[in-house]
Amino acid sequence: MKKQPQITEKTKQNFINAFCQLYLQKPIDKISIKDITSLAGYNRSTFYLYFSDIYTLRHFVENDLLDYVRINLAKMDGNTNTQQSVLERLIRLFEMKEIELKAVLGEYGSSNFLRRLKKEVTSTIEIASNFVPGVDPNSNYFSYLLEFNVSNAISLFQLWLQRDKDLTKTELVTLSYQLYNYGVQGTKV
Repeated sequence: MKKQPQITEKTKQNFINAFCQLYLQKPIDKISIKDITSLAGYNRSTFYLYFSDIYTLRHFVENDLLDYVRINLAKMDGNTNTQQSVLERLIRLFEMKEIELKAVLGEYGSSNFLRRLKKEVTSTIEIASNFVPGVDPNSNYFSYLLEFNVSNAISLFQLWLQRDKDLTKTELVTLSYQLYNYGVQGTKV
């Protein structure tokens, strides 16, 4: 299997894409390996070269996404200094893994993944502080405000994906920024 790494990575990605397409449509317990292999264009034995079962595949997708977010957020730390720039960078970051995120944040996705994603986004004080500007990170309120803002940002992103990106990225960032700073009643649309 390691003789042609480009082919094996492409095969693995085809299984991931097939799984994500199906996971958008139905819960994991209604997805069969036959469904995945048929959609991906491979046989069951090829599937088992990469994953032991569907849950292992979902686990791989979720962990790969979290690793991707963790690595790329670490690169952002020193370069972001406003709430809007953090939002813009997060959207660009999330778009690179759109198929996977759309599936795991979709209707049948795991709330555990969502919790883990929020933890990754808030793991560095530089990024966390940009979600709650002007609030002392040592304040009792900081964690509550951070949870509120990050949850809302991810929820807006989820909705944006579900609605097939019916707003531009700039409109989404502007809307998010206005909601953070002025609330629903103070937001101009």
